[in-house]
Parts: sequence; C-alpha cells; structure tokens
Amino acid sequence: MYSPRMPELDAAARPDETTRAEDAALVERLRAGDEMAFADLIATYHNALLRMARQYVDSAALAGEVVQDTWIALLDSLPRFEGRSSLQTWLFRILMNVARARRRKEARSIPFSAAFPSADNQSGDNPGFYPGWFPRVGGAWITGPARWEDQPEDVALSSETHDLIAQAVATLPPSQREVITLRDIDGFEAEEVCNLLGISDTNQRVLLHRARTRVRKALAPHMGERP
Repeated sequence: MYSPRMPELDAAARPDETTRAEDAALVERLRAGDEMAFADLIATYHNALLRMARQYVDSAALAGEVVQDTWIALLDSLPRFEGRSSLQTWLFRILMNVARARRRKEARSIPFSAAFPSADNQSGDNPGFYPGWFPRVGGAWITGPARWEDQPEDVALSSETHDLIAQAVATLPPSQREVITLRDIDGFEAEEVCNLLGISDTNQRVLLHRARTRVRKALAPHMGERP
C-alpha cells in the first residue's frame, strides 16, 4: 500500500458554503465510523476513480489496486481534512498522487498482479471495499453492510462505441487524457479540473479541445462520418 503525500490545497479550490456544509456532515459521519456513509461515498465515486486510475497504469487490475489504496489513504487522512477544498477534490487529488507513485514504481518493476489475469476486472462489480479498512465504534458498525447495485452509466453507451472511445482516449497524450476523462466522462466542471490538475482555465480549454478533436476523428468512421 502507498502512503502518498497529502494534496496541497489552494484558495481557488475552496468549496462554496453548501458544499462545505455537506462535506462537513459527511466527514463527521465517516469519522464516527458510519459504514453506510463510506459505502455511499464508494458508490458515488468508485467507478470514476477507476477510470482516472486507468489513465496512469497499464491494466485494470493495477487500477483497482490504486483505487483501493486511495480509499485507505482517504480514511487515514480524515483527521487532517479541514474543508479548504471539497471532499471530491481531496479524494481525486489523493487518487492522482497514488496513481502517479504507482506508475513510477511499475516503470521499474514487473507488477505482481500481472501473474493473475483473472483479477483484471473492468466491470466495476468489485467495489474494492473491505470492512477491515474502516474504523469501528465500540467494536461494531453503526450501520450494516451496504448492498452494491449496478451503475447506470455502465449501460449508457453501446459496448462497441464505449470500447472505441476508450481506445481513442488511451492514445491521447497524458495531459489531454486527464482533462477529457474528468470533463467528458466523469462530468467535472472546468474549475474543478483546473483545481485538480493545477492548470489555468485557458490551458484546460486547449487540452479539452484537442482531446475532443482527436477522439471525434477516431470515432468518425464508426459514426458514419468523414474523418
């Protein structure tokens, strides 16, 4: 497991009052050992974290490990969360720190997970949550284990189109890949992406435009358009 440096926070990343209040309430539930709060957080962000992690590492199995380490790092960092950024921004910054550290390590070694292809699960069916990660209150959960449901976004696109988009995004330069994944796949606002990646709004717009242009060109034959 990695123990990444916690993300630095800047004034531009500060949430509005509504977000601050919602995050504060959620963090208090997490600190109190409310497992349902943690399960809800995973249900909301796990697939998006997997997609982002996949931009940094070479297999879905490694991406799953990165996300698992991210959830652990989030729990470890809860006592230090001060609300100067949104919880969402904090979470994705942790993910990026973990993923970049993992990418550097994998560049120097053969991943252990490569020996187990069956563990390579891209469906999102395994949430990567283990009860032993979470603090207990009085030796028991405040709430019982949550039941995992299929994510609706998994069926939003046909399998063929989804695969073509994924292939096209995978060929993009890393900076373009990060921006288009956050904006067009995970639905982040431009300001959030700038805060997460530490880039200007102009740079963000240029990267997104270039990424969209390249993906659209790659999809043109499939969509019956002239490249």
